[in-house]
Amino acid sequence: MSDLEQLYQQIILDHAKRRVGDGLREAGPGMPWGESHQHNPVCGDQIRLRVETDGERVAAVSWEGAGCSISMASASAFTELATGADRRELAAMIEEFREVMRSRGTREADEEILGDAAAFAGVSRFPARVKCAMLAWVAAEQALLAADGGAPA
Repeated sequence: MSDLEQLYQQIILDHAKRRVGDGLREAGPGMPWGESHQHNPVCGDQIRLRVETDGERVAAVSWEGAGCSISMASASAFTELATGADRRELAAMIEEFREVMRSRGTREADEEILGDAAAFAGVSRFPARVKCAMLAWVAAEQALLAADGGAPA
């Protein structure tokens, strides 16, 4: 295993333990918010993720979930990256993460865009684990739609 792979593995393990954003919190008074519950029927991972917005900014992200280290670490890394982000930037981050996950290991993650979430690039080589890594990111997309008045998923 290369030094970079070891570093990425350590980042994932750290996020799996720290679980940034874990603990679904109530939205602030008057704050637009949305929530989404996503479930991976293949392995049983699930997450309920809530996003609060303040205009074009993501004011807060919180979540609760159960699952493998990859899905919980990915939710943590997403939360750290998304909190305070501009919504357009966040959409670009989600798309970058999705493209990396779809690449089956042929595309390197842009650390400038994804921060710690770039550590999940290696997961893309394992199609059965991609859904685990994507769970929180898909929940966030749906939660943002709900915050805009769309139906929560």
